[in-house]
Amino acid sequence: MTMITLRAAEAEKDFGQLAAWFTSIEDEASTETGLKDYYQKVQERVTAQVAVDEAGALAGFYWLSRHKFEAGRFDFSLFVPPERREQGIGRRLYAEMTAIPEVAQAVKLRASVRDDSPADRAFAERRGFRMLRHQFMMGLDLDAFDDRPYDAIIARLKGEGFQFTSMGALGNTEEAQRKLYALNDSASASTPGAEGEHPWESFEDFQQSVCQSDWYKPDGQIVVIDTATGDWAAMSAITRLEGNDYAYNLFTGVDGRYRGRQLGQAVKVSALRFARQALGVHQVRTHHNMKNLPMIAIDNKLGYVPMPGTFLMEKVGGGGL
Repeated sequence: MTMITLRAAEAEKDFGQLAAWFTSIEDEASTETGLKDYYQKVQERVTAQVAVDEAGALAGFYWLSRHKFEAGRFDFSLFVPPERREQGIGRRLYAEMTAIPEVAQAVKLRASVRDDSPADRAFAERRGFRMLRHQFMMGLDLDAFDDRPYDAIIARLKGEGFQFTSMGALGNTEEAQRKLYALNDSASASTPGAEGEHPWESFEDFQQSVCQSDWYKPDGQIVVIDTATGDWAAMSAITRLEGNDYAYNLFTGVDGRYRGRQLGQAVKVSALRFARQALGVHQVRTHHNMKNLPMIAIDNKLGYVPMPGTFLMEKVGGGGL
């Protein structure tokens, strides 16, 4: 049996391989540069270790993050490439990770596993994890997408006093960013299946995580404003991540007071038009929580088709897992 040792992951030595593995786990391109930049922002909350064989080749890793504002919660990724499995490497990585005193006393551990890999889910379930929610990807062929049927909906909404614009057109000011944060936060927490969770601790957290990220494109942050009240009613964020040949619709949300008025599909179509005109792509992808039936229905109507996704797995304890 190959001798395996564990050591701390090193950015210059290991992050190229880790980025490739993250890409295979998440079906989204991760680059060495992007991973290094991300690590610089979060390294005080992250512990990452790699498994190394006797020849010095990487054989797996874990990436553990202390949640930024939920006390006692840790999120992690653990990966062993297929050719290295059934050798106890995953078991050793997991045992090493959960032996960290802070983790051993955690009240919640979360990890995502691919829904097309029964072995990964079984690995988690044998360790006491249960599925919290199912998230899956959907893809849209932009070349085949006909947006003309939605002209009448958008025209009607404009006639009712809704302004379709973007963060770029609004100058991407701090005032606009605060309104974007408020809409994102409330719409995210009230999304079916989100269980009231808020993605960001504060505006400053949102500003750093979103507005200052490399993927953030002000012109791709489409917003709809009720000109009668000044309220921000809906938004859809779309971008092209580094290394991807498709656009990614990160989130679409509608303020609860404005739901049921076709704003969701109208703002999504506006985002798709931006992707077609400005991002140079032929496909758009997005992720869904299986419980978010209203937004899934919109994407089905637009022509999105399901793709593989992930199970969000959770293990809960009472101050010690």
